[in-house]
Amino acid sequence: MALLPLALRRRLMYAVKHRRFPRVRDPRTYTEKINWRILHDRRDLLVRTCDKLAMKEYAAERAGDLVRIPETYWHGVDLRELADVELPGAWVLKPTQGTMRVVVGSGTADVPDLLRRTAGWLDEFNAEVLGEWAYSQAERQFLVEEFIGAPGSSPDDYKIFVFDGEPRLVEVHQGRFTEHLERMYTCDWEPLTVTNQSSLGPVVDRPETLERMLAAAAALGAGFDFLRVDLYTVDGVVWFGETSPYPSSGLAPFTPRSFDRQLGDWWTLPEL
Repeated sequence: MALLPLALRRRLMYAVKHRRFPRVRDPRTYTEKINWRILHDRRDLLVRTCDKLAMKEYAAERAGDLVRIPETYWHGVDLRELADVELPGAWVLKPTQGTMRVVVGSGTADVPDLLRRTAGWLDEFNAEVLGEWAYSQAERQFLVEEFIGAPGSSPDDYKIFVFDGEPRLVEVHQGRFTEHLERMYTCDWEPLTVTNQSSLGPVVDRPETLERMLAAAAALGAGFDFLRVDLYTVDGVVWFGETSPYPSSGLAPFTPRSFDRQLGDWWTLPEL
């Protein structure tokens, strides 16, 4: 697939997942507009949204009074340097320019094990295969940072969809490393029966920190036509997770499919 021209590659990938070709000249649905962004949007505005170290700096600048930023313990390209780094009882290793690649560790790093488990993690999959340009602008390195929540647990992940600086939807992910359930809510915390890859999760109580999370998402999404902002809340503290301009690369169909168009109606593409 990587050998095909980007426009053709994206049409084929989209068709495989959605069982139809995307509208390219007049995108209307949310996933079509992600596809349009991948093909056409090369604004510098997007660059920091795909570099995990730059994201943390951006979050501190724009919403540092609303969110806590996980501490960075180490970053670099040579994992063998971790042999000399004193690490706490729980930490997370991830590449700065990739997605869905995480190692949760504790105490002293087992460097040989990490070298084996992370082979190929600094490749350009998101940029070269999926065509997500902003990832190609990130410095390719590893990041070891503070683990959020209690060791051995996985806090709920609140993914907030922000359009033109206005939060419109909250997607809650539970059990990211186990059964992985999801449930979407309006910003007034009305549960929806919409799924976007994972199984439908149970209805959860409105978080006490919801208003603060929405305010943080609005601050981080200001100036973007669309940005997804990922946050956590633990013991009354709102933590910054990451940002994404290309959620699921636009390749995850919604059930029901009509919801894709509803999200698309909220998204006004920029004049490039």
